[in-house]
Amino acid sequence: MATLGNVTYGNTGANPSANQFDLQKLDAAKYISLYDLVNKPDNRDALIKTYGNQGITGFLQLVGATKAVAANDEVQYWEEERLHQLQAGNMAITASGAATCALTASNAAATIVRVNDIVLVNGSERAMVTAISTASSPVITLTALAAGGFSALASAAAKSLPIIGNLYKQGSDQPSEFIESGITRRVNPFMIMKEVYSVTGSQATNIGWINLGNGDYRWYLKSEGDTRQRFMDKREMMMLLGEKTAALTDISGSEGYFAAIEDRGIVQSGLMNTIGEVDDIVKVFDKEGGASEYALYVNRAQDLAIDDMLAGGQLASGTAATTVGAAAFGSFNNSSDTALTLGFRSFARGGYTFHKHDWKLLNDPTLLADSGFIGVGVPMSQVADAKTGEKAPALEMNYKAANGYSREMEHWMIGSVLGASNATKDNVEFHYRSECNLITRAANRHMLIKS
Repeated sequence: MATLGNVTYGNTGANPSANQFDLQKLDAAKYISLYDLVNKPDNRDALIKTYGNQGITGFLQLVGATKAVAANDEVQYWEEERLHQLQAGNMAITASGAATCALTASNAAATIVRVNDIVLVNGSERAMVTAISTASSPVITLTALAAGGFSALASAAAKSLPIIGNLYKQGSDQPSEFIESGITRRVNPFMIMKEVYSVTGSQATNIGWINLGNGDYRWYLKSEGDTRQRFMDKREMMMLLGEKTAALTDISGSEGYFAAIEDRGIVQSGLMNTIGEVDDIVKVFDKEGGASEYALYVNRAQDLAIDDMLAGGQLASGTAATTVGAAAFGSFNNSSDTALTLGFRSFARGGYTFHKHDWKLLNDPTLLADSGFIGVGVPMSQVADAKTGEKAPALEMNYKAANGYSREMEHWMIGSVLGASNATKDNVEFHYRSECNLITRAANRHMLIKS
């Protein structure tokens, strides 16, 4: 016998009225509603990394970029110019076999040569500077050393002549002019980046379905962590992709890595996928005093193109083939195992060793996968010049700091919950700020690959 309220059901007892029975009977709608309330969902609390680790920071640290403190709104640094300079101008050789010719410089400051200097004309013919006019566009008179004069005609053709030395007669005086060392002053302003995330006190105490680690189910922790990662990613991308600007009021911008290479470095147009292109790059490295080892950070297309080029341990060149030289691993303690552990694959060509590494940033479809940037070639900063032994960091990250206060990565909270007690509003705001820039030293030795 079952009892419900004051009505008894069973083989004996009062027979309830129709109205009483209708109030107590079960129907399908009530059953479904009750099921939803009392049955726990079969929940899997792990958060699936659908796109893997999406953070893209770490490139600057991996290529050996150093950190330094700065105490002004901009960083200035100095780069020496070439020890030997070319004499540029427009050349006029009036006739084949002419004994003299004229080279007109654009202005007096562009006159590098002195009287009695020896230059190369037409690539191999020696000539002496025998006179220099004092006009606003000085005319430099060149006299051929060969008895047959100059072999080729040239009319107002732009030329850049190497200066190989000088000649003086017996008993002559010393030169009346000297050459001052050239130097270039470069300046890069700082950039200020900011971010914020907010959560109410109510949401901060809500428990969700997803285990965020160590048994913590508070979702705001995930959002706050993602905000921090996005901020760090964007800070690194601005150091890579930043650009100076005069178009914005009170914001000067800051030169990033790519802009520095585009301005004064080596730009490879299109994929590097033939031995001819590798050889052309090696020749440019020779001209620019390249490092003996380069880290190639590239997108997937360039990564596969190099793999195809290296297939079978050879660099393909049409129907011919050139065997790849043994790669050096000076940047990895001469260990190929260390290079492989860090994800680098290496090959050598023309005395240069290239360590190839896939770059996640250039493969991410929400970032630079469709940007036109293919990769970079970074001189390994820990490699010393083979002749002088001098070392200098290729890249330097600077941040503002003074007297114990650093603006490298500031983080603070404003609110009245989660330990914050500096405001009355029922929430907490997580604030982020960074004032930093990137210095690209000797950008002429760096390479940018772009479509």
